[in-house]
Amino acid sequence: MHSENLRGIALIITAMAFFAATDACVKLGAEAMPKGQVLMFLGLGGALIFSALLRYQGKRVFAADFFAPTLLMRNTVDVLGTFCFLTALSTVGIALPSAILQATPLAVTGLAVVLLGEKVGWRRWSAIAIGFAGVLVIIRPGADAFDPNALWAVAGMLFLALRDVSTRLMPPSTPSLRIAAYAMIVLVPSGAAWMMLQGGPVPMSLSSSMLMVAAASLGASGYYCIVQAMRTGEISVVAPFRYSRIFFALAIGYLIFGERPDALTYLGCAITIGAGLYSFLREARLNRRVARQTH
Repeated sequence: MHSENLRGIALIITAMAFFAATDACVKLGAEAMPKGQVLMFLGLGGALIFSALLRYQGKRVFAADFFAPTLLMRNTVDVLGTFCFLTALSTVGIALPSAILQATPLAVTGLAVVLLGEKVGWRRWSAIAIGFAGVLVIIRPGADAFDPNALWAVAGMLFLALRDVSTRLMPPSTPSLRIAAYAMIVLVPSGAAWMMLQGGPVPMSLSSSMLMVAAASLGASGYYCIVQAMRTGEISVVAPFRYSRIFFALAIGYLIFGERPDALTYLGCAITIGAGLYSFLREARLNRRVARQTH
């Protein structure tokens, strides 16, 4: 199990590196073309990759569950979350949205209580409150350094948390790859509509085309790695390494975009990550206790 945990940790860290690199490609692409066009091609690339993987496994791409209410809800909030996060990436850089995104697990916990009726004790509620206090430290509403565009990242984080909660409502018979394929397919018409509202498409240069190909490939690779990580090691050991994404985002922001987050941003990020780790480890401890009592 020790070697499997190490492999799982390596896979999830690799996935986070892929996702941070995807964000960089998307941000660069949004500087050269309408954001809707970026979204459309990102969805098209992901749809082709995930559909090909489904067919390779002998599974259908489309099934009757495409119109299931839970899937429709998931796809809707996924589009909204992607829209908000892409807007944040194109307006406030890569480091700040990535820092705010670290609050997603805490938001998932809170939404699971409200929507799924899960039970959460006062310690985890305290962790959620402290984590969102960390988000407030990052964006600093009311301060001179406050950028209203950072609220796009907050909205994106909340929508993506709602997407993760709605994923728990998916029937177990729906393959994970099909869920991912549906999400990418829905991005294509959504991105096209947004692109037309922005004045229509612009010609894509070779560099822009390569950025979109890279974004789709990196995103799909990250998804594959994270699925493999969850199936390889113990979740309680592997999952906390999701937070490694912020370190890749900070490095990319510094090296490629010249971003220099201030000390309060780092402090807020540390508070949010610390609260998230505490909440996750607390849940893992409770799950082990329940398992021992059951047996």
